[in-house]
Amino acid sequence: MHLRAEALILAVRQHGEHGAIVRALTMEHGLQPGYVRGGKSRRIRPILQPANLVLGEWRARTEDQLAGLTVELIHSRAPLYAEPLPAAALEWVTVLTATALPEAQPYPRLHTALDGVIGAIEAAPAARGWALALARYELLLLAELGYGLELDDLPVILRSGGEASWGDILAALSITGEALEADILTDRRADTLAARGRLVERLKRAVA
Repeated sequence: MHLRAEALILAVRQHGEHGAIVRALTMEHGLQPGYVRGGKSRRIRPILQPANLVLGEWRARTEDQLAGLTVELIHSRAPLYAEPLPAAALEWVTVLTATALPEAQPYPRLHTALDGVIGAIEAAPAARGWALALARYELLLLAELGYGLELDDLPVILRSGGEASWGDILAALSITGEALEADILTDRRADTLAARGRLVERLKRAVA
């Protein structure tokens, strides 16, 4: 197995004294796990920040073996982690994707949408510029995994776009959050919802 592709870092878990197991999303090959030797080092650890765009190279002797992964940084989102709201948004959207998607199945629409949401978080001066995009990403993820919601059950802002009030945005996030909890983030994966809870509470405080 040999794969070389651009990828968005989604999740990093320490492994052993020096390494890390990384899950990253590629356009054509879906979610790909890999072992990064020296992933805890000062040189490599900043590259493995969730939401970073990297050039990854996966190598394994067999399809069943966890591939070794090397990474080159293309674009860092590290500065966003200095701000509480963008940091919470990036934490949630990356952990959601890493938790929900099966490995090695391509979801090109989700990859494009995730890259767009991360770009919106990076570009927008305030949360209002990206919060609705985040809700729409959650809606798309549900649909791509076979849990699409009926159009009649969705607020107009999720169906048609346009300007949205904070009330519209929070209502949209409530609907997608309930669906994620009921259909995707069940059993052990329910712990993932803690990251979403932190984000929603910060959004509510921001507009209070």
